[in-house]
Amino acid sequence: MNVRYIIGAFLVLMVLLITAGCTQTTPPATPVPTPIETIATAVPTPVPTALSLTPGPTQMLPDVWSLEVQAQGNGEAINPLIIVSCQGGKGLNFIQRIDVQVTRPDGVVEKGEITKPLYKGKEVSLPITSQMGNVNRVEVWATTPEGNQVKIFDDYVPFRTYN
Repeated sequence: MNVRYIIGAFLVLMVLLITAGCTQTTPPATPVPTPIETIATAVPTPVPTALSLTPGPTQMLPDVWSLEVQAQGNGEAINPLIIVSCQGGKGLNFIQRIDVQVTRPDGVVEKGEITKPLYKGKEVSLPITSQMGNVNRVEVWATTPEGNQVKIFDDYVPFRTYN
C-alpha cells in the first residue's frame, strides 16, 4: 500500500511538472501612446527697420524674465561710443541673448550682441556719430527662452549729456 501512494504521488508530481512548463503566460503588451496633434502657431518676431530714426513701441518681458538694460554715450569726441549694459533682473539666467542696433543720423547701422552668460555690468560698445544736435537711435531686443525676440528698449541716446 505504501508503494501505491509513492507511485501515485510520483505521477501527480510528474503531471504538475509537465503542465507547469505549458502554462506560461505572455506579459501584457505595453500600450503605445497615442500621439496628440499640436497646432503650431506662428509668432511674429519684430524685424528691425534699417533706416528709421523714429523710436517705436517697446514690449515688456514677463515678470519672471524681466531684464533691465541701460544705454548711454561715453561722451568722448575722439572715439564716440554708445555703451549698452545689462543692469540685472530676474531673467539673467533665462534670457538667451541681447541684440543691440544703433541707427546713426548719417544712416549707418551698427549691430552688436550681449551673449550668455549674462550678469550685471556685461556690456557692448558700438561706434556712433559725435555731431552735436544729432542723436543716435538705440534699439535693444531680448531673446526669450522660447526663441522669441522682444524689443525692450528703443530711444534716442546722445553721445554726450550735460548735467
